[in-house]
Order: sequence, then C-alpha cells, then structure tokens
Amino acid sequence: MPGAGSKALFPKSSTIQVESFDLRETLHSGQVFHWQEDGNGGWIGCLGEQPVWLAQPDAGTLLVSAGSEDAAVCYLGLDQPLSAIHETFPEGDAVLAEAMAYSPGLRILRQPVWECLATFITSSLKQVAHIRRISLLIRSRFGVEHTFQGNRLFAYPGPEALADAGEAALRQCGLGYRAKSLALTAGAVASGRVDLNGLENLDDALAREALMELHGVGEKIANCVLLFGCGRYGAFPIDVWMDRILRSKYLSPAQSRKMNARALQAWAEARFGPYAGYAQQYLFHYARNALNK
Repeated sequence: MPGAGSKALFPKSSTIQVESFDLRETLHSGQVFHWQEDGNGGWIGCLGEQPVWLAQPDAGTLLVSAGSEDAAVCYLGLDQPLSAIHETFPEGDAVLAEAMAYSPGLRILRQPVWECLATFITSSLKQVAHIRRISLLIRSRFGVEHTFQGNRLFAYPGPEALADAGEAALRQCGLGYRAKSLALTAGAVASGRVDLNGLENLDDALAREALMELHGVGEKIANCVLLFGCGRYGAFPIDVWMDRILRSKYLSPAQSRKMNARALQAWAEARFGPYAGYAQQYLFHYARNALNK
C-alpha cells in the first residue's frame, strides 16, 4: 500500500475510514479495467464523467480527491454491510472460506450501467490485459478528455458517441466481431429503444431478460451488468473460471455430468443465497489467481 506521504502528493483530498477493504484487490478483481496507478501510490480514473484520485495508505484509511467522496463510497461498495452479507453465506463452506481469506478486502463495485454493459460486451472471451487495452483505446478515441493533476484521462463514451462511431470504427479498436454487438447495443440505448434506467423497476429475472434482448448479450454478460452495474447482489455470473471451480470443488464427477450450464446457474444461486454475487466474486478472484498457478 502507499506510504504516509500519499496525501502530501495530493493535498486536496478527503479521508474516509474503511473496514475490510482493499483498494488494489478490488480494482484488480476483473470487475473494471481502466484504473491506472499514478506512480505515487495512488490510482486515477473516472467515475462516470468525474476524474478521481484514490489511495489507501493503510488498511483503515482511504484517501479520495476532494468533492468525490460520496461517489467513491458508492462506486467502491463501501456502503454495503459486509458482515451482514457474509452471514448469508452457507455455513461450513470450506472452499468459500478459503476464497474469502485470500482477498478479505474485496468489494463489489457499483459502476455506471452503460459503461458496465459496454465493457463486458467487449470482454467476451478476452484476457484481462487485452480487455484493458481495448477499454482504454475506446475511451481515448471516443470519450471526453479530462486533464487531471497533469494526467490525461478519458471518460467512457456514452451510447450516442459509440452509435455515431459505428461498427467499422469500433473494429479498429481491436474488437473484432464484438464491434457489431457494441455498435448495435449503443444504437438501441441511444435511440431509447432500450431504457437502462428502467431496469431498476424490474425484478432480477425480468431485468436479465431485458438485457439479453440486446445484441451480443448472453446470460453471463447480463448477470455481470446486474451485479457490477445495478447492485443486484444475487446475480451470479458464470464464466470458464467459475464453471471450473464449481464443478471441481463442489460437485462430484457424476453430479457435474448431469448439470448443464443453466442447471449450474440455478444451483449456484440457490446455494449461495441473496448475496450470491459476492460469493461469486470471492471465488472468481481466488480461482483466477490462487488456483491458476
């Protein structure tokens, strides 16, 4: 973590007392891809259109650029009752306990819904480093530029900007076939044919169905948007890492053979309960890092 001099490097900042939070682990957990270290122990990025600086000089202290405190608390999930969430997990789950011990300070982010949707459309079947390159390129080509503490930052472009850019320009960002999905989805949102704000009026199942009507959005991406953008903490995205850990650590070979992807999804949601998404993120981060060595 950064040293005690961090606040001196960014004097116009506020201090937030935190518990059970690790800024680095959270920003590196596969939820978001654009934050960058500033070389002085802090992180810079955009919360929507707002440039923000963050640093964690010790386990109980978060430093935030002045004026961004409330936005940072919401974005970083610091307003979530973590102890109460943990109490909803199944008792005696040794695998989940080990995953939680691996990254006890991990939080679920609350990202802008459009940014989350667009980013996960571009992330399909990609490695994190590649997703990051694409995300930063899309931002620099089509997003609003900010100069912040001597750094150039770019907000994620809105749906109108990407709809205007079109499929061909998006392909030049390395998206491949995903360019079509992103362009069509941007057009649907920009034109008002799809109302992302209206998702909050739908239950989880209907919100998931509405998202899956968008080009290139399957169940996994829809669940990522519900979890990381809409604050629907019961959503449980399953990708190759989650499929692997669930089948190898929780199911016998016979059980696994009988369970297709849809059945596995239902099993996971039932097992891990109303905050299944938090359990998913602990397991995902653990599987991708600790078990992949």
